[in-house]
Amino acid sequence: MENLSLMERYKREHQHPINRFTHALGIPMIVISLPTVLFSWQWALVLFIVGWVFQFIGHYFEGNSPSFFKNPVFLLVGMVWIVKRLTNFFLSLITR
Repeated sequence: MENLSLMERYKREHQHPINRFTHALGIPMIVISLPTVLFSWQWALVLFIVGWVFQFIGHYFEGNSPSFFKNPVFLLVGMVWIVKRLTNFFLSLITR
């Protein structure tokens, strides 16, 4: 078995462009839903559910199950992964 870092494993299991796109939408929705529950549990619930729907749609196209099914730490790795992708995207816009 390969000895890959958590980030390398996550990246390898998220290659399909549709999966990457749905995660770019779904992960922030899930994260935003957590503090939103303090103000409106209805909106928080909608964001949380729709965010997870996006996640599972992406994994349907990827043809694999979510990484956190194997290791719950991947719930945090997913957030780090999306922050890195968004940071790189916005930095590329600034440096043009």
